[in-house]
Amino acid sequence: MLDRRPSHDELVDHLVRTTALQRGEASRVVLDVLAYFDETTEEFVRRRHRELQSGGAVNAEIFERIAAELPHRAVAPPELSLRQLRRIVYG
Repeated sequence: MLDRRPSHDELVDHLVRTTALQRGEASRVVLDVLAYFDETTEEFVRRRHRELQSGGAVNAEIFERIAAELPHRAVAPPELSLRQLRRIVYG
């Protein structure tokens, strides 16, 4: 059976040519970045809520900040209201 995962060889080659990274390191960087941006909107909202809450922020600040961050994701989701963000975190 064929492996259907996309190949990122060109990107890895570019990183090897333009940085001090070895091929294995460049591959790990690419996979790590892809995994970061593979997060669903809901996963991102929950993770950021936990991170900001553990840093001492209160919910009013947290949800405003998450709402401001979402449009800057690699693939921005539709605009979510503060209420929708709260529902993602708390159900």
